Amino acid sequence: MSKIPVDIGQQNKVLMLLPGYNCGICGYARCDEFAGALLRKRTQLEKCRFLYQEIFQEDLAKLQEILKETKIIPDEEKIIGVLDGYEADVVLKPLPSEESCRETLYPFTREEIKPGEIIRYRPLGCPIIHFAKVLEENHGLITVHLVGPCHRLDPEAEFDYKDVGVCMVGGFEGMLEGKLPRVGETVRFLPYHCMMQKVHSGVVVQLEGRRAIIEGIDLKVWAPPIKG
Repeated sequence: MSKIPVDIGQQNKVLMLLPGYNCGICGYARCDEFAGALLRKRTQLEKCRFLYQEIFQEDLAKLQEILKETKIIPDEEKIIGVLDGYEADVVLKPLPSEESCRETLYPFTREEIKPGEIIRYRPLGCPIIHFAKVLEENHGLITVHLVGPCHRLDPEAEFDYKDVGVCMVGGFEGMLEGKLPRVGETVRFLPYHCMMQKVHSGVVVQLEGRRAIIEGIDLKVWAPPIKG
């Protein structure tokens, strides 16, 4: 296989922005080898786990810009909500092997809600009735996976659910697709499973690689819609 030439100056520029641990986790023995592989399109930034820690976020952003300028990675496509036409910063996808993002809900009902139950509810500020499976309950907050509404509105379907009325959505957990934000940053995001494909906003409170928890959820997005 012929070796693709790499500009040494560019490689050193990339190398200076890498953590410099020479840990080998990325599959290369040293960071300079990883830098060369990046510029030859033989690996991806995501292979360096340390880059996605908070202390390296500025370096990560600079590396992404360098790789865009050199056409190593393409410019990101805009993420536009279908319902309102707002632009999102990221898409929030389910955790590996799960079918929807996890949601943390605060139900206003006084009924006891147990893990494993199916609940019927409407998120505060959303016109759509949801059905979800309860994963856990913690001091009045419940973590759920969406399982409807479409097939659960079928009158012929056999299932049991508990109607808990309106719930406040406190947070989401899932995998981010797009430019990584910083912890504490307010982001506009599109939940992958959202039936209206509506852009939400919230604050990133935890970030491990691309796994994120976003809280302080709001359906209002303070930005002008994208005009086609």
